[in-house]
Amino acid sequence: MTEKTAITPATHTAPPARFSHGVRKGNILQVAGQVGFLPAVEGRAPVPAGPTLREQTLQTLANVEAVLKEGGASWDDVMMMRVYLTDTAHFAEMNEIYDAYFADLTVPPAARTTVYVGLPAGLLIEIDAMAVLG
Repeated sequence: MTEKTAITPATHTAPPARFSHGVRKGNILQVAGQVGFLPAVEGRAPVPAGPTLREQTLQTLANVEAVLKEGGASWDDVMMMRVYLTDTAHFAEMNEIYDAYFADLTVPPAARTTVYVGLPAGLLIEIDAMAVLG
C-alpha cells in the first residue's frame, strides 16, 4: 500500500486547521486551496500580497507552485485546477492574468472550474490543484 505524505513548503505557515497544504499518495498530488499570502516570516501573521486581484492571483499561483514543487510535481503535471473568486466582476481580469501566467506552458492546460465564494476579509481568490505524476 502506498503511503500518504503531507506536503508543506518552507514558504508556508502551518495551516489554520487540521489539514495539509498538499498530500501525495503514489503518483497523485492534491494541493489544498491556496490564497495570496506572502511567504511565511517567523513571528508575523500571514498577510496578503496586496489588495489587488493581480497581486493576490500571482502570489496564489506561486503558492500553489511551491506545494507542487515540494511534492515533486510541476505545472506540466496538473490535471485539474479550481479557482474560487469572491466577486463575479473579477472573472475577466483573472482570466487575463491566468492566461498570461501559463502562456509558455508547453503541454495542454489543466482542466479548470471557477466558482464564486466568500473568503476571509481582504482575500479575493483561492486556487487548488490536482497533479498526476509519472
